Amino acid sequence: MEVLASAVDELVAIDPHALADGETLVELRRQVDRLEAVAARATAAWDAKQGWAPDGARSPAAWLAARCRLPVEDTRRQVRLARDLRTMPRTEAAWLRGQVNERHVTKLASARRPKTEDAFHRDEVELVRLAKSLPFKGFCRRVTYWVQEHDEDGAERDAEEQRAARKVHLSQSFQGMWFGDLTLDPISGTIVSNALRRIEQELFEADWAEAKERLGRDPIVTELQRTPAQRRADALVEMATRAMSVPNDARRPAPLFTVLVGYETFKGRICELANRTVVTPSSLLPYLSDALIERIVFDGPSRVIDVGEARCFTGATRRAVEVLGLECFQDTCETPAEDSQIDHIIPAARGGPTRQWNGRPACGFHNRARNRDP
Repeated sequence: MEVLASAVDELVAIDPHALADGETLVELRRQVDRLEAVAARATAAWDAKQGWAPDGARSPAAWLAARCRLPVEDTRRQVRLARDLRTMPRTEAAWLRGQVNERHVTKLASARRPKTEDAFHRDEVELVRLAKSLPFKGFCRRVTYWVQEHDEDGAERDAEEQRAARKVHLSQSFQGMWFGDLTLDPISGTIVSNALRRIEQELFEADWAEAKERLGRDPIVTELQRTPAQRRADALVEMATRAMSVPNDARRPAPLFTVLVGYETFKGRICELANRTVVTPSSLLPYLSDALIERIVFDGPSRVIDVGEARCFTGATRRAVEVLGLECFQDTCETPAEDSQIDHIIPAARGGPTRQWNGRPACGFHNRARNRDP
């Protein structure tokens, strides 16, 4: 420990600007992950020999919380993860090498349950490989699909518990202000979030136009009359106002679910919302009686997806690019395709056609950056 402390002291003494490059930052994070793995392994050994008991502590988590001045919720999670690590040798080895981090290990530990234990031991190498090679959200999606495949009943129970946990709380203070919180399952939360975001965007555009007229130039965000939080609050009120303004016999909007199928392309089961949230098949059942069903077949004759030579991607062509691309093309960006623009891979100015194969989702920032850069 003295050698470790001495090495850390040397790092502390270094000018931070000398460490301020991408390669060094990645290596620093890798070494931090390795230290966390060593701490987890030591915690497991200390817990196994009940090193906390002589001090009269009720549990290892209570001892760690007191000695390390941490919330007991954090130390419970640390002890639980350390115990799980004893049965995950390949995950432990990857963590000790700094190839995965605590969040990866926690996700893998959650996938190892009584029903999946044998399959986990068989597939642990592949799951660790996914953790080492995929972006974190993509890795989580693959693990969720793996759990659905090997414990379908358990995954459906988890979805039912999420649905049962939904709640909204609103209360008025003695000064008349309103405070609240809400918990929604993935599908319900997506419905509310999408509606709120659309109205918020309308308010943002109105704020932008007002500020541009007031200032005589394009404003910056801090010059708008409302903050983002205030716009979201006003959007929620507007959403309620519009709901109360709709006649009782008005036609309800019908949900649209996109299901992608193709083992060779997608390596297995696909069942996720457009924002990439993985859901179980039974979660969709309450909506299917009102849903519109749209089928998109790639490399087949069932639907035309190339529609002329228009400058912008529209209609079936745009929809095909959204479904195939799923999120922004830039590897550090996870903006969903439905919130992105459709960018020409070969720019239209250089003769690139407006065809499905030449399109990809690009968030506004990266689309503009791509067209600004040489």
